[in-house]
Amino acid sequence: MASKKREVQLQTVINNQSLWDEMLQNKGLTVIDVYQAWCGPCKAMQPLFRKLKNELNEDEILHFAVAEADNIVTLQPFRDKCEPVFLFSVYPEIPLVDSDSEVSEESTYESVQELHSIAVIKPDAVISKKGLEIKRKITKAGFIIEAQHKTVLTEEQVVNFYSRIADQPDFEEFVSFMTNGLSYILVVSQGSKHNPSSEETEPQPDTEPNEPSEDQPEVEAQFTPGMMKNKRDSLQEYLERQHLAQHCDIEEDATNVAKFMDAFFPDFKKMKSMKLEKTLALLRPNLFHERKDDVLHIIKDEDFKILEQRQVVLSEKEAQALCKEYENEDYFNKLIENMTSGPSLALVLLRDNGLQYWKQLLGPRTVEEAIEYFPESLCAQFAMDSLPVNQLYGSDSLETAEREIQHFFPLQSTLGLIKPHATSEQREQILKMAKEAGFDLTQVKKMFLTPEQIEKIYPKITGKDFYKDVLEMLSEGPSMVMILTKWNAVAEWRRLMGPTDPEEAKVLSPDSIRARFGISKLKNIVHGASDAYEAKEVVNRLFENPEEN
Repeated sequence: MASKKREVQLQTVINNQSLWDEMLQNKGLTVIDVYQAWCGPCKAMQPLFRKLKNELNEDEILHFAVAEADNIVTLQPFRDKCEPVFLFSVYPEIPLVDSDSEVSEESTYESVQELHSIAVIKPDAVISKKGLEIKRKITKAGFIIEAQHKTVLTEEQVVNFYSRIADQPDFEEFVSFMTNGLSYILVVSQGSKHNPSSEETEPQPDTEPNEPSEDQPEVEAQFTPGMMKNKRDSLQEYLERQHLAQHCDIEEDATNVAKFMDAFFPDFKKMKSMKLEKTLALLRPNLFHERKDDVLHIIKDEDFKILEQRQVVLSEKEAQALCKEYENEDYFNKLIENMTSGPSLALVLLRDNGLQYWKQLLGPRTVEEAIEYFPESLCAQFAMDSLPVNQLYGSDSLETAEREIQHFFPLQSTLGLIKPHATSEQREQILKMAKEAGFDLTQVKKMFLTPEQIEKIYPKITGKDFYKDVLEMLSEGPSMVMILTKWNAVAEWRRLMGPTDPEEAKVLSPDSIRARFGISKLKNIVHGASDAYEAKEVVNRLFENPEEN
């Protein structure tokens, strides 16, 4: 250890999962004080812990960190316990060899780097509503689902990812099954040490529980790479005990995991280091009317993605809710009158640390304070003579943001149909266009439509002379039927499809699906419900229990 004291920074403070994952890469021994902000005994330990850091510091092999249990998924088992907890992480083992030894630093890193598994929830599980159950079981067992992707696998992807079983006699049937509907691709990593509850496990014969006695102190988990690997390897076995393994493939081979990651999560490392958050933003009527474009330009320059936007005339109740922080001010009634006087612009913004970043950009609640202390804030830049308040609004918490976004942008589902003449490449491109337009693929499945189902899908043309041509066209092969969900889904899907005639679409909406892939009015490649009532009727007809799983 260091022989004399020296000036050092305070121990590392870890308050999110990303920082926790980075800490586990520290070489040597890391001593972690797990605390909760409300816990008195935890707070009392921190001065002592800081003293140890200053007296016993050796940055190369000994590290000290404090970690907030409430904000870190891995530390979930330690929440709601009002007692100090210390953990130890050795990562990797401290080498006891000469610096001249022929040990590759790269190979040492590769041997201890964090490992991931890929879980593929199959189409039959998605259709039968077992997808949510499987994800809950995985997280309840202590694993972390770090990323997930909904997709309809192509034949090429199935052949590539399942090449190890390609010589089996029923492989072609398996490929057809795996490309028949929506699959969930999950990136799963080791979470906290966790002993599944009694209802999660089955009794094991010839074993006795290994519980500490009442007078024996509990020994907390030591986080080491070896322990993480053992836990990771138990995922397949755990799903088998839960009788769910037949619905979910676990891929742990490094080569195949890399294939999945490259195909579906090419920006995974970047995604993992980010904390993407949504927030509601609102431009009050005067600002929206006079300087909307200036605000939108700043939003774009600050790397926000606008997921949704709409003009909305607020009711008095909505205005009061959004202006609650001003309710004790003399100008409150005038503010409410102004907020309901014309359209505001509501936005859903997405960005790394989006909620807090937007709040920082906004600045103080009043113009007077902004001009004096934060002249660069949006509050100061966009001050209006009409009112002494910030002309922009942002949600004050993630919970509030979720509630407000749901209020102003309520989700709607619609029917989407890709017709039989579409090639597999075209289907893939159409699904990609839908996802890029913000649609959630709630359900997708290939099916041969019956005349009764086609009548439900096309209720307004059953008496037309060309209806028999529609029946014939849809009988040529399987259609891909989808439930697409987002705000204003019916209108947004019809906009994305484009005009019925592909030739007209090429002129009026050249970026639409029909403009890109349509052949004729009959074979215009996609269909969608005309209105919300029709969408609900057809979705209920074609899908059993169509709600998101």
